[in-house]
Amino acid sequence: MLDRIAASKEHYLNLLSARQKLVASNIANADTPGYRAKDIDFQREFLTLAKGADPAVFETDGLPVGNDGNNVNVEEQARLLAENAIRFQFVSMKIKGEFKDIKMALQDGRNG
Repeated sequence: MLDRIAASKEHYLNLLSARQKLVASNIANADTPGYRAKDIDFQREFLTLAKGADPAVFETDGLPVGNDGNNVNVEEQARLLAENAIRFQFVSMKIKGEFKDIKMALQDGRNG
């Protein structure tokens, strides 16, 4: 049970890492003609828990395209970075809390 919970959190953190790289790439290519912003569908990827597989990356639809064919909106990418950071903090806090609970249970077992 614990292994499955840890594996799901590990998978989620891997998705966050992949998204961080994608968003950084999007920002780096904000002035590259023809470049299209990319992202990851978190819900689908997390539900499938495709172990060892790279997440499916898609071009973000519905964004305005400039004269050069580029659709990167730096403000939107900054929002995605902030969202990613919040998700990472949340999962990190959950993991820390779970380890604290485990440590307390172990200590209670030794004292009981």
